[in-house]
Order: sequence, then C-alpha cells, then structure tokens
Amino acid sequence: MNTDLHLYHRLPRHDSTAPSAVTIGNFDGVHRGHQAILAQVRQQADTRGLVPTVMTFTPHPRAFFARRGQRPELIPTQINSLRDRVSRLAAQGMRQIVVERFDQHLADMSAEDFILRLLVRGLNTRWLLVGEDFRYGHKRSGDIDLLRRMGREHGFEVQTLADVGDDQGQRISSSALRTALAVGNLERSSELLGAPYRIGGHVIHGRKLGHDLGFPTLNLRVPEPCAARSGIYVVLVHGLSEQPLPGVASLGVRPTVTRDGTLLLETHILDRQVDAYGKLVCVEFLAFLRDEETFPDLTTLTAAIRQDAQGACDYFASHGL
Repeated sequence: MNTDLHLYHRLPRHDSTAPSAVTIGNFDGVHRGHQAILAQVRQQADTRGLVPTVMTFTPHPRAFFARRGQRPELIPTQINSLRDRVSRLAAQGMRQIVVERFDQHLADMSAEDFILRLLVRGLNTRWLLVGEDFRYGHKRSGDIDLLRRMGREHGFEVQTLADVGDDQGQRISSSALRTALAVGNLERSSELLGAPYRIGGHVIHGRKLGHDLGFPTLNLRVPEPCAARSGIYVVLVHGLSEQPLPGVASLGVRPTVTRDGTLLLETHILDRQVDAYGKLVCVEFLAFLRDEETFPDLTTLTAAIRQDAQGACDYFASHGL
C-alpha cells in the first residue's frame, strides 16, 4: 500500500478520488484517546482498502468564536503547533491529513453542506468515525442521526466511539492534558500522551544574550497561547545527534531581558557546543524545575541559570539519559 503522506488545505483533493476512511476532530495533543480513534481508522482502512484520513481545523473552532465574540479569555491554550500535530497524526498511520481553515465561511456552512462538500465530494468517504457528541455545521446543528441518514444516501458508514478512559477510569481528553501541562505535572501529561510532552520546530536566531552570559541557547517558537506552564525544565533535545542531548530549557517571555511579550523556548545543551541554527529539533520535557522569574540584573539572572543547569545535571546523574 502507498504510504506517502498527502496534506490538503482545501477540498476536494486535486490529485485523488480514492475512497477514504475518515475521522474528524481538533486532535490537539494527539493523546491516548485520539490514538485509540486513529488506530480504529487505520484498521478499518486496511480491512476495506481505504485511505486512512483525518480532518482537523485551524484555528481551533473555540478560538475562532472567542475572537469573534471578543472574549480572548475563552481561547483554549495550544498543546501542539500545527506542524507537531500533523507529524504526530502521520506517526499514527494517517495517510491523508486535511487541515480545514475554520473561518466565517465554515462556521456558516449548513450541516448538509458540510457532509456533501467535505465528506462526500471532498474525500469520497466510505467509512466515518466520530465521537458520540460530534456536532458540525451552522450553529452546531448537525448530529449523528443526520450523518447516518446522509451516509445511507451517499454510500458511507458511520461509527461512533465513546470516550477513552485512563487506568483510573478518568476520561482522556485534551482539556485534562491542558490542565496537567498548565501546572507542570509532566508525569500526568506523559500518562495522557503515552509519551513525554514535546515541542518541535526549526531553531531560530535569538538575541545571543545566552551566549554572552556563557549559556548559549537554541531557540524555538512555540504555539501561542501555549498549554505548558512557563518556567524552567529539564529536557532532552532530539535531532542534533544520534543520541538525544541533555539540556535545561526556559519556556517564557524572558521578563528580565525584554518586554516584547513573545513566548520562546530557549534550550541550553549541557556540556556541549552545538551549531543548531535552522535545524529541525524536538525538545522533550522531563521535569519541571521552577517558575519563570524576573531578576534585578544580569548577574542574578546568570547565577539562577547556573543553578538551573546544575539542577538538570543532578537530574541526569540520578535518572540517567
């Protein structure tokens, strides 16, 4: 079977009429609940000779409506950047990923049009998996009954999936994951994700201040508003050598050195100089050390960074790599 990944920003597809097995959702985090959904899509696609497909949205519909209603406090924090989300969906075996722009046009689309334009004409859907409470179309007027009715008419089968629970029977959800990340509970976030939390991206130029202070950093943009708590973390950096490199990272707005409010992930690799500019790396979060602080001067900041680096060294000394 062809294992190429096809990414679409608009439907119908320009290069295929292949029938699809589809699921729809935001998939922020691609946590264990999402993974159970994607595993079913993969299995049904294999059995039926369909292309395993996921349709997701940018921005998050809740973010769109919060901005439109001028209620920024209702914008959900982002667990993953779009790049990380797509890469995690592909890692779960999805071969078609549709990133639908959630805008006024989509918000106003009738439920029937949503099915006809996106599922029937857009993806030639033959099998569809959605959550039991899935709603779509103008004012969320579309429900599972309408999907089933139009599915019979247009030749696709509809399955629903109940919530997936963790070992304690609690629902695995993006909101539970956001809560864990917001308080720096990396043990809980790892449990929900099935792996440690990671942020990936291309290394960008910073202000070179870390270098001047003796702690050079590689800098990544992060999704905003970011779900992870601002602060200092013990991390591993993937993508620069065969083995992941140990480091200490600061996620925040760097209040001591700038007031521009831009959120950045700055990672100092321990005991090694690396030229990483422009490279695609992935930073894996292992332990939360402390909150971000404002320091009175660069001398105090440097002493704090030295202490953070020592804290990371102590972590690796006791936990290993």
